[in-house]
Amino acid sequence: MRRIYLNLLRTLSLHWLGKTGVVLTTSSFFTFLILEILSFAGVYTNAYMGLITYLLFPTIFFIGLIFIPLGWLKSLKITGKTSSELIFKQFDKTEAQPKLFGSKVFLLLLGLTAINVVFMLGASTRTLHFMESAEFCGTACHDVMSPEYIAYKDSPHANIQCVECHVGDGVGALIETKMSGARMMFKAITNTYSKPIPTPVHNLRPAKATCEKCHWPEKKYNTRLKQIVHYKNDENNTPLYTTLNLKIDGKNSGIHWHINPENKIKFVSKNNDRDIMIWVDQLQDDGSWTRYENKKEDINPEFDYHIREMDCVDCHNRVAHIFESPEKSIEKLLSNGKISSTLPFIKKEAVDAITGFTHDNSLGFTQIENQLQSYYNENHPNFSEQELDQAITGIQKVYSKNIHSQMNVNWNTYPNHLGHQETDGCFRCHNNNMINKNGEHIRSDCTMCHSILAGNSEKPFQYLYPVKENNPEKDMHEFLRDEFISSF
Repeated sequence: MRRIYLNLLRTLSLHWLGKTGVVLTTSSFFTFLILEILSFAGVYTNAYMGLITYLLFPTIFFIGLIFIPLGWLKSLKITGKTSSELIFKQFDKTEAQPKLFGSKVFLLLLGLTAINVVFMLGASTRTLHFMESAEFCGTACHDVMSPEYIAYKDSPHANIQCVECHVGDGVGALIETKMSGARMMFKAITNTYSKPIPTPVHNLRPAKATCEKCHWPEKKYNTRLKQIVHYKNDENNTPLYTTLNLKIDGKNSGIHWHINPENKIKFVSKNNDRDIMIWVDQLQDDGSWTRYENKKEDINPEFDYHIREMDCVDCHNRVAHIFESPEKSIEKLLSNGKISSTLPFIKKEAVDAITGFTHDNSLGFTQIENQLQSYYNENHPNFSEQELDQAITGIQKVYSKNIHSQMNVNWNTYPNHLGHQETDGCFRCHNNNMINKNGEHIRSDCTMCHSILAGNSEKPFQYLYPVKENNPEKDMHEFLRDEFISSF
């Protein structure tokens, strides 16, 4: 059989096209197998090697398969012989003579064809699997998607594959996504893509197909205690506590009232960016809609406004790609101990350091270290070098997550609408400017969504402590305490 195989290769290689095809298919086949073995062994996990393995070599193999019959046709034309005559010339009669199940040459060709089919199917399956991995999405076009990928790896959804939210179900969605990916690849090659990459707010899959696979509206969520620690810009980095008992259930009231299937909200936003609302419609029990219009905004009749039904991502718009404000990122490091609060004025100096240099990442790292080292050497010479080194490392990590100069990603490039700390968030709709025809505005009471146990207070549960009679905040203190107790 080995001799028949070699003769078959010689036959297919009579023309240079066929010879090229044989070389391409054989070399790419064995190279693919070797790289697959190395991949399964964990020798490499690099996305660029994945591109070579799953895109380059199967493509070379396919091109080789095309060259082989083209070379055979050229051989027939040049020699003026039939296929049978060429085959019988290269093989013994016993090898080329037809039998019950075909000649030995035919059986060998049939076997090789089956191997080719299995190889192409296997390679295609592995290619699709590779292209659906987060590593491919985040690193194949490194500069383009690097900001989103770095933020994704540090997000609550880091174990969820990109395709579970960004690719719809079914063959149609798969084809559409691959065509979109081809367009993006062309833009990446020609350097015509947007910097920064715009958030795909208009074509994200609906929450029912993504979020609600894990977070279903029928589930009862009750309340959740959340503590936010801010720090003063003083020498002691004095902590101030905001403690909230979040009413996250969505049955009758609370933060997730919007996800109750019985409560439907539609809205139109200015320039369709979902930052400034033009009007909001709320479905009533009788099936009618009540419209609240923003009295500060006029509708542009020439603009094609998009009417959207509200779902999870209108508030949770950065669930897997979270970028933070400078103060929030530094305060988080202080809260988890990665920056020691015993370093004098470290809150203020750290924020100054990470916001003072944002147009070159490599120089930004050096700038942060030099600025902090210089400040403490000049103003606090007795500082702990170990604590400062730890602080610098943490601050540089925050800087590298949020600043990506090659993509023009800076602080607040991607605002987070969750809550109302960094943007208007909830107050985009819940404000006194959203008025219905009866002159009523959309409610914006603080206690609709959370009980407040402390608000930038020195104690984490400030409003649960007894209050003195002469305290000017006595009434508010007692109201918030009683509201918390009555909410259970």
